[in-house]
Amino acid sequence: MNAPPSRSLGRPSVTDHATIEHAAFQLFERQGFEETTLEQIADAVGVGRRTLFRYFPSKNDIPWGRFDESLRGFRQQFDQIPADMPLADAVHRCVVDFNRFDDAALDQHRFRMRLLLTTPALQAHSALKYEAWRGVIAEFIATRLGLAPDDAIPRLVGHVSLAQSVAAYEQWLGDPDRSLTQILEANLAALRDYLC
Repeated sequence: MNAPPSRSLGRPSVTDHATIEHAAFQLFERQGFEETTLEQIADAVGVGRRTLFRYFPSKNDIPWGRFDESLRGFRQQFDQIPADMPLADAVHRCVVDFNRFDDAALDQHRFRMRLLLTTPALQAHSALKYEAWRGVIAEFIATRLGLAPDDAIPRLVGHVSLAQSVAAYEQWLGDPDRSLTQILEANLAALRDYLC
């Protein structure tokens, strides 16, 4: 087995979230998530462990990428929804748009989602991320209906939206030739038809 590349002494090289993610994903794919250490990721990027923590608070955060930034964008999507748009249409549009990716990013996103959905060590951390995502939807529904975000209906819409999204990802991972966006669109429409 080859030794990991050694870091040069002195000032660490400049890096960014994408570089760290790319290096980490290669290691996760080759060795497995749990077997990969932060030291190995830092070595692969050519920086120190402390530098990694400036970008990601923990190893568990790396598969989530820039999720907090994505949530800000998710909120902005809801903020731009016309006041007269029906709630089901608004949630449908924002959920689909949140999960829309350029073709060039699909392979990495597929690996990310497979990692998040199948790695036991990530499940507790993922629950916190899912809660934050559901919260964006619950806040929007609550504002529209004059309720609190933790009231039953806003909370339920958040949970159902997440369950539908996870189901769509599971389908997409099982059939990579299908379009994630088309799966989401079809599942949301089917759920709405079923409930009506």
